[in-house]
Amino acid sequence: MPPPRSHVLQGLLGALLLAQGEPLRTERLTRLVWADRAEMTSRESVHVGISRLRKWLRQLGGGPSIDYEDGYRLAVPGDDLDLHRFRALIERARAVEDPERRAAVLVSALRLRRGPVLTGMEYLDRADVLLRSVEQHVREAVMDLATAAQHVGDPEPAIAAVRALAGDLPFDEPLHAALIDLLAAGGQPAEALNVYRRLGERLADELGVEPSSQVQDAYLRVLDRDRPFAALPEPDAVSRAAVPVPAQLPPGIPDFTGRSDEAALIAESLTRPANGRARTVAVTTIAGMGGIGKTALAVHVAHLLTDAFPDGQLYANLNGDADTRPEPSEVLDRFLRALGVSGSGVPPAPAERAALFRSRVAGRRVLLVLDGALNEEQVRPLLPGSPGTAVLVTSRNRLTGLEGATLLDLEVLSPPQAVDLLTRVIGPRRVAAEPEGAVEIVRLCGHIPLAVRIAAGRLAGRPNWTLAHLAEVLRDERGRLDELSVGDLAVRASFRMSYRPLPPATRRAFRMIGLLDAPDFTLWTVAALLGVPLNEARPHLERLIDAQLVNVAGTDATGGLRHRMHELIRLYARECAEAEDAPRQRTAALARALGAWLWLAENAAERIPGPAYASMHGTAPRWPLSPATAARLLADPLQWFAAELPALTAAARQACDLKLDELAWDLAASLEKFCDIRGAYDDWRHTHERALRLCRAARNKRGEAVLLRGLLEVITWTSEGRTKPAMVVMRETAERLLRLFTELGDDRGMADALIQISWGLVAQGAKEEALATATRALRLAEPSGYLGGQARALQVQAVAHGEEDPLRALPCLERALEIAERLGNPRLKATVVQFLGVGHAFAGDLGTGQDMLNRSITMARELDDRYLETFSLVYLARLFTAIGDVRARPTADLALAYSRAGNFGHHLADALAVLGELNLAAGDTAAAVGCLEESVDVWRTRGWLPFLARTLRRLGDAYAAAGDHDAAAAVRAEADDLTGKVSHQTSRQ
Repeated sequence: MPPPRSHVLQGLLGALLLAQGEPLRTERLTRLVWADRAEMTSRESVHVGISRLRKWLRQLGGGPSIDYEDGYRLAVPGDDLDLHRFRALIERARAVEDPERRAAVLVSALRLRRGPVLTGMEYLDRADVLLRSVEQHVREAVMDLATAAQHVGDPEPAIAAVRALAGDLPFDEPLHAALIDLLAAGGQPAEALNVYRRLGERLADELGVEPSSQVQDAYLRVLDRDRPFAALPEPDAVSRAAVPVPAQLPPGIPDFTGRSDEAALIAESLTRPANGRARTVAVTTIAGMGGIGKTALAVHVAHLLTDAFPDGQLYANLNGDADTRPEPSEVLDRFLRALGVSGSGVPPAPAERAALFRSRVAGRRVLLVLDGALNEEQVRPLLPGSPGTAVLVTSRNRLTGLEGATLLDLEVLSPPQAVDLLTRVIGPRRVAAEPEGAVEIVRLCGHIPLAVRIAAGRLAGRPNWTLAHLAEVLRDERGRLDELSVGDLAVRASFRMSYRPLPPATRRAFRMIGLLDAPDFTLWTVAALLGVPLNEARPHLERLIDAQLVNVAGTDATGGLRHRMHELIRLYARECAEAEDAPRQRTAALARALGAWLWLAENAAERIPGPAYASMHGTAPRWPLSPATAARLLADPLQWFAAELPALTAAARQACDLKLDELAWDLAASLEKFCDIRGAYDDWRHTHERALRLCRAARNKRGEAVLLRGLLEVITWTSEGRTKPAMVVMRETAERLLRLFTELGDDRGMADALIQISWGLVAQGAKEEALATATRALRLAEPSGYLGGQARALQVQAVAHGEEDPLRALPCLERALEIAERLGNPRLKATVVQFLGVGHAFAGDLGTGQDMLNRSITMARELDDRYLETFSLVYLARLFTAIGDVRARPTADLALAYSRAGNFGHHLADALAVLGELNLAAGDTAAAVGCLEESVDVWRTRGWLPFLARTLRRLGDAYAAAGDHDAAAAVRAEADDLTGKVSHQTSRQ
């Protein structure tokens, strides 16, 4: 089948084929396929192109397919492509030592090449490393063939391959030098001299430079072959012939993995003019923490670019993290000697060495790799001064002071890349046998290449170890860094080299930050840890960021920067803290940070419209921030909570681990209002449960009471049913809560407990007892001016009157609304408004009821409170059902969706009951039975007996309509039994 006719589809297909299964992200494909038009190309264009390509591939019938996992990937059988066969033959050739056999294999491989990679594609980015790597493999094979042919003494098989590639690479001087040598050895000296002449003209006309010393040496060898007697060469020729082109790059890593996007960016920055302007020296810096793979990436890219820099590659390990790092003048000495300057010719003064170095590389295409730079001062004297050269720098510090440099911050590997690296070292068989173990190992290594490589090395050296065993060993945080050591590689040693050069005060900041369990933090957190103002903490944090020991995680909802410490670095920081700081110093620092979180959280909680409970706090020491900082952070308290919630929950858990019960319960309780209004029920429940266990163990009765009050709220209304119905659990727990607050002599807490008992009584149908209990709560709340308690007591009184007596419920709700407005709590106000809407509807005033329910929905949406909104939607759907309004079903469907998503059991049962009635009215008895059966099941877990009885009767109607009269009779009998129990409770009262 011919290739797709579209140039875009051809480019996408070619790029995916070249990637050989490596995922390519949308941004990368855009740069690859659209090249100069990439900035004008949308992501949608790529998605459309991929969709069209998938359609074209399907026409092949069971052939290649495209999937997506961290990028688009094309799966092709390994022997279906010339590229795959070419690479396999190249690998075979590398293993052959005999030059003649090696040359034969290389000739077979090169016969598969039909021209430049993806030739004819107009917009393809040929500077991308994906294409460059294939072209580099071809070039290496051709050069290898040229060398083998020279050894065999038969240049003819190599001449055609070298000549063809030289035509495609008209400025590749090492390739042309090889062609000149082959032609001369094959008895074609005149043609060899013509190749030299044409190359010299091209270089002079288009680049304004002379041929490199390597080409001139080949030219001299042709002349030597042609001379009738041995004549002495010119002195300059002797010096040139004696000095090889410097090729100082360390060997690349055979199992180098991933980083294709980063490699492409680096290659482009080093070889392409910026915006078409005249070239200056291209400088690119790779920054990242220890072990992240900066050197491996730099060396990998440098090897790919050797043909772009034929005059040599210079390498220096600047050893920037050691005490004995070389001075720039020492590095210049080594560079000058490599460039042919004799020892006596190297000037003693550093400035003169730098000047001579710039003169030596002027007009040449040389690549400098400066590995492990400490700072800009170490790099500047080593920079060339003229176009044509390029510099690639690695550093643990972000060298932002290098003018015009391209800056690349290297991140950890993606999980698939990390697993791929592990696979390349230990082999696919072991990984395929334990894929989950492989994922766990790389996760515990933090996806840091050095750590993954060390873990892989340990497995490679212990073939009897399972991956699950190593994962189990690495799970122990205290011993993990000990385990990540093999041979001369150690993660701890890599981190130590970044830590030791820091000033003492910054080292302390590093150690204290490492003590935090929070996933991220801000500048004020660091200030609290150190016990200093923000302006004193800022320089330490910035130094840690520059040293790649702390990363900027992004900007939060308040507009502030959040920072993160990698997990393995955090373990190292804790080790350092345990070795260098006394336990009391560590505990004091954490107490300050936790105290700052508590101080901000309680201030923020006072400003948001959450549940109208009595505010209760403990005696834990706070760490107040400056008024200006607090005002900035809490300008929007909801936004601050949204940004800080993961850190706050981690802080509460850490307070529990440290047995700081006062801090733990107060932190957890301060989260209640935000978690309620934003539906963060899991965070609410988990922090309360953990802090509650600590308070009970510490016999902290006030903490236990406050946490139990909040926990009771969340487990009643938003949790799955447990061994007992939710409302039964609520009443029993609230009775225990009442005893706690009674022992504490806290009237407001007692009022809260009585209100929760009242709800449980209402659910059991004990109306009169519920009213009496709510009245008792109201009398406790009034003398202390506890407005929230008064409003909620009136609300539960209204619910106790219920649908049967709405005219008595409405005055209670109207009083509650007045109190909510006095209190200024919009959430309480929205709650009362929705109950008023229900009350008016049941009283027969459907218009007012509908208006108030719609108003409450608007208020809930302004608060972004899905629980409140769902309640109003349920009752609005019931109202619409009663009047035959077509909006009933979509409203009930929306309430059902929200209930399932939020795990709102009460609302779920109600919404299902409404939909059951609608289905029954529409004659869809099967759907009605399904909804009503599920509603009954949910009401059983809720323990709300009157609602359960009502829904059982509806289910009986549905069974009867479906012709199942036995089932109808059974559920109706159960409903009558429940009604009798409710009536009996009422009559007892």
